[in-house]
Amino acid sequence: MARTALVCGAGGFIGSHLVRRLKAEGLWVRGADLRYPPFSDTAADDFLIGDLRDKDVCDRVIDRPFDEVYQLAADMGGAGYIFTGEHDADIMSNSATINLNIAALCHRRKVGRVFYSSSACIYPAHNQQDPHTPDCAEASAYPAAPDSEYGWEKLFSERLFLAYNRNHNLGARIARYHNVFGPETAWEGGREKAPAAICRKVAMAPDHGEIEIWGDGLQTRSFLYIEDCLEGTIRLTRSGFEGPVNIGSDEMVTINQLVDMACKIAGKTLHKKHIAGPTGVRGRNSDNRLIAEKLGWRPEGSLYAGLEKTYQWVEAQIRRGMAA
Repeated sequence: MARTALVCGAGGFIGSHLVRRLKAEGLWVRGADLRYPPFSDTAADDFLIGDLRDKDVCDRVIDRPFDEVYQLAADMGGAGYIFTGEHDADIMSNSATINLNIAALCHRRKVGRVFYSSSACIYPAHNQQDPHTPDCAEASAYPAAPDSEYGWEKLFSERLFLAYNRNHNLGARIARYHNVFGPETAWEGGREKAPAAICRKVAMAPDHGEIEIWGDGLQTRSFLYIEDCLEGTIRLTRSGFEGPVNIGSDEMVTINQLVDMACKIAGKTLHKKHIAGPTGVRGRNSDNRLIAEKLGWRPEGSLYAGLEKTYQWVEAQIRRGMAA
């Protein structure tokens, strides 16, 4: 009999890719979300449309002792969504309610293993002031001082799942994602993250034109390609280590360098116009020492190779829209 998996948030970027990966491994997979994936048909055997803030919906979704449950559902977006302060109440209440429901139902249904996707946004802002030497080692999370309410909610939910582990032997595994990107991600509309947003801006700009960048572009980040994210996620879920652990690339670049990469891929020369906008912390990079120690694995893909695939996909979406 096939092993069973549930992906909560299966209509989203990471979730839709994860469903395909699990199906390729031979699992029977149920997806659940408010909507189907926007860019391709779901690979799930069964897909339930519903609001996971609703306990009755969760009861229908988690109706059996799944071998694996992947909890990715959240109210989230890029810097333009989570750092403006305009959506804080929704972000905190929506995501916390989903996690409270799912933790309780997974315990009640005696689910085999639960994966929870936390975020690098839980790390203290004061450890990320220097763009060259950010401290994102897992142990640095406390004393807690995230830079956003999104980060505070993620930290609360980490503790929620860890408490279920201690009190109810839930078997939850927790990863702190660092800026996951790739094809079939949001690339317009306000919730897109930096790689897709930059690919869109570069693709739409005329050669020798200009591109707008929030801030001075000297803020640093690392970006993890989707395939490495899936590999790390599944390895952690099936391991004996509960986490929390970083799942991210340690190939740190400035936003200006990310723009330069996209321009090189596009074969364009663009002038950078720096404007006011939400930028988050000055520096962030995944510290991969713990995941290498516990899982014997590190992400392998290069940023440039992943960005090239992402740019080609975003460019195709723009052309499709122009032809419509």
